[in-house]
Amino acid sequence: MNRKTSLYLVALLAVMTLLVLPPASATEHDTAADDATVEAAKETSRGYMAIGAGLAIGLAGIGTGVAQSHTGAAAVGAVAEDRGNFANSLIFIAIPETVVILGFVIANQILG
Repeated sequence: MNRKTSLYLVALLAVMTLLVLPPASATEHDTAADDATVEAAKETSRGYMAIGAGLAIGLAGIGTGVAQSHTGAAAVGAVAEDRGNFANSLIFIAIPETVVILGFVIANQILG
């Protein structure tokens, strides 16, 4: 590794360590502040769940589009050469659709 890469790795390790360490807090606890903190954490987790569900659907849709662009072009060429290839082509075009269906299932599971 060169010097620049090792410097980036050390900086990344330092930032990750600071994120993992619990923040310093006073010894006395305020229950109202604790309740507000818990409620804020719940709202934050709901936001992260929405982001995760959106990513699941969006990335699955992009992957399906890329896969269908290649298989669709090949299927059209195969059917143009011989009409008997239509059934096989239809199956190969339908297979990438399962990826986006899986994305919807994962998004529904995330959002509960």
